[in-house]
Amino acid sequence: MELAGIATIGIIADVDTRKIKQAVIFTLHGINHLLWPAVCINCRKNISETDNNLCRKCWDELIGCTGSDYCPRCGKDTSKYAIFEGACPDCLDKDIHFDRIARSGFYADALRKMILDFKKGRTELDRILGFLADSAIQGSSFYGDIDFFVPVPLHWSRRLFRGYNQAAVIAGKLKHPSAKISIDLARIRRTKQQPLAASPAGRAANVADAFAVRKGHNFAGKNICLVDDIKTTGATLNECAKTLKQAGASKVFALVLAVAGQQQT
Repeated sequence: MELAGIATIGIIADVDTRKIKQAVIFTLHGINHLLWPAVCINCRKNISETDNNLCRKCWDELIGCTGSDYCPRCGKDTSKYAIFEGACPDCLDKDIHFDRIARSGFYADALRKMILDFKKGRTELDRILGFLADSAIQGSSFYGDIDFFVPVPLHWSRRLFRGYNQAAVIAGKLKHPSAKISIDLARIRRTKQQPLAASPAGRAANVADAFAVRKGHNFAGKNICLVDDIKTTGATLNECAKTLKQAGASKVFALVLAVAGQQQT
């Protein structure tokens, strides 16, 4: 009887200890939220800690940017019923060197703001942007064919000034059972910043012969997936893909966070 009584007392003590711990944790959690309230990682408005980093407005905008059908050849918004022989009417007759593309969304609203802020030093946005990119590539038709992820390179001077290559950061967030990240594609000429308003011909001329592969690369016969933040006319991706195929790559795919140059619908 005495042993049973001692055991019962021990159980009660354990329950009381757990309740005390839970109360302390709850109190500390409340104090922490009072002193350092959770904020939206995008617009900085106060949010509940259960909102997963974004306020409701930003979540709604992000979902609106990422939920539409797009052309698997150029990445622009289109109905799946408008696709003919793997291309939409807008790109059917265009000279595109990459074989297919996957995108997280189109360049507008919350997604646009996050990409711009990410390029300006807010690297903590890699959590959400990396998740979006990984979801897009895993849902692509070419996910199982990729041998290497290749971030679109910055010129060394821009890389030094910014401190990081945003495309490389996103590539590091991708999950794949076998594909590796390669940095054997280099930007050998410092090009002008590609303005969104520039003509397709002007953008293509700006990046012509701006890339090269390093000696000792392993691209021959491999399937490469380029990774970048934004596709506008596709001039940069096109030039990179052309360079990789000249180096012996079998196929070149593309993954971007957003495709620009279209209206939100």
